[in-house]
Amino acid sequence: MGRSCHADPSFGGEVVDPLNAATGKRDVWIEDGHIVDKPQSRRADKTYDVSGCIVMAGAIDIHSHIGGGNVNTARLLLPEQHPAHMKRPLNTPLSNAGWSTFSTGCLYARMGFTTVVEPAMSPTSALHTHLELADIPIIDKATLVILGNDDFLLSMIRDKASTDMIDDYVAWTVGASRSLGVKVINAGAAAAFKENVRAFSFDDIVPAYGVSSRRIVKTLQESVGRLGIPHPLHVHANNLGIAGSAATAAETIRSTEGQPLHLAHLQFYGYGTEGRRQFSSEAARLAEQVNGNPDVTIDIGQVMFGQTVTISSDVTRQYSGMKNASPRKSVIIDGDGNGGGIVPYRYRKDYYGSLQWAVGLELFLLINDPWRVFFTTDHPNGAPFTAYPDLFELLMSRDVRNAKAAELDQSALELTTLASIYREYTLDEVAIMTRCAPARLLGLSDRGHLGAGAIADVAVYRKSPDIAKMFRDAALVFKNGDLVVEDGVVTHYRWGRALRLNPPPDRGIVKRMQAYHEDRYGLSLDWFTFADSAIARENPFAEVACRS
Repeated sequence: MGRSCHADPSFGGEVVDPLNAATGKRDVWIEDGHIVDKPQSRRADKTYDVSGCIVMAGAIDIHSHIGGGNVNTARLLLPEQHPAHMKRPLNTPLSNAGWSTFSTGCLYARMGFTTVVEPAMSPTSALHTHLELADIPIIDKATLVILGNDDFLLSMIRDKASTDMIDDYVAWTVGASRSLGVKVINAGAAAAFKENVRAFSFDDIVPAYGVSSRRIVKTLQESVGRLGIPHPLHVHANNLGIAGSAATAAETIRSTEGQPLHLAHLQFYGYGTEGRRQFSSEAARLAEQVNGNPDVTIDIGQVMFGQTVTISSDVTRQYSGMKNASPRKSVIIDGDGNGGGIVPYRYRKDYYGSLQWAVGLELFLLINDPWRVFFTTDHPNGAPFTAYPDLFELLMSRDVRNAKAAELDQSALELTTLASIYREYTLDEVAIMTRCAPARLLGLSDRGHLGAGAIADVAVYRKSPDIAKMFRDAALVFKNGDLVVEDGVVTHYRWGRALRLNPPPDRGIVKRMQAYHEDRYGLSLDWFTFADSAIARENPFAEVACRS
């Protein structure tokens, strides 16, 4: 028998596995890196005592900025917030500056997370991003590639290119960048920013292209569907973070027209214009819209209090946010396609911070279906991912929410519905939101559950009335069957893989891209594409199938 783990229910372990309707006390067997049915007439090589513990599949984070040029720029901007003097670990191709790539994997693993998606990769920075992700130990990674402000796509839409041509371009970009899906960020706004446009809404027109943000989103949404990319188009909508942004989010939700769409960090669009400060919560209205539209999935982007840094390829938003930088320094990159911006920020317990905190919790608690709402802080934009254990506690305990709310600006909370909400998340709902639903959304049938055939990503938590403590330091974590964490301490390092789609490229689009890059940049297409061997890891990628 191969490497095996036997979690004996006689020791009191409770398995939480809602995908298989198998929550309760039962055995979990691991062999050769996968969950297997209990073997007949064979004994486990090793048995782990999980008395008084909760057993779940490894958690999946669908939206966390953990690699790429903007993340590295944030490290360089804020050297005072990291031990930059630390010696670089051997055999890592890129930085150990700041909250290093190496530390990222360890910090996720100790909380029981085993798969994380970097949601904003520029196609031209794909190699850089994958080199950084390759530095992250233990967890599997994936990326979403950014389209929707690039000249090639906008020109095709303007010139009324055929759907086949658009699909060929999207498929080539996804395959060449080795991504798991497509994201659009403030569609058209970065292109308009280059023409000195500083505000851009869903039906505004991009100068020089004559196309609206709505048309860009619909073009990409339809192409993603035709190509069978499992994850729906991942939309960072217009007007993020401003009073009245809820109207933009509502219009984006209404635009689905029977096709799936994922709306990112909805908390940052949950703002109305009521009250003396003309900044109020519209979370209840947005939650009602999400509940009524089965085509929409959302992640939250919860705000937690303290210092962070905002990292975004929404150059329009970041430019306008520079005035609120704390400390007073920032970087704006007006690059090809989206560009980006790095603006440090401290969420305080003042009126505005209190309202943002409450809006996120309202959305979590008022959206009924845990299969369609996803657990994120938009790391690091709402808070670092290390705040997740405290957020779990806020969702699972109304008493903890009320105690925290008592510390905050009451005039802000009066413009929310939070005090009237009694819901508390159950362990099953937490498992759906952080395991089963993300796996289904991303097309990853091999994880997110503990059924036979799943990869053996397993997180064991020691039951405690202190929910944050329970989720902060997992008792045991297995990655592909390897025990990697014990009592919140990483005990074994291994290298995960990057999950990617591999749609076959059309020869015609490859020739067009070669000609385009030589004409526009004076460079061969080879500067923008790379072989798997460029990543100094054995089998660095794992292929995920498109839907037929």
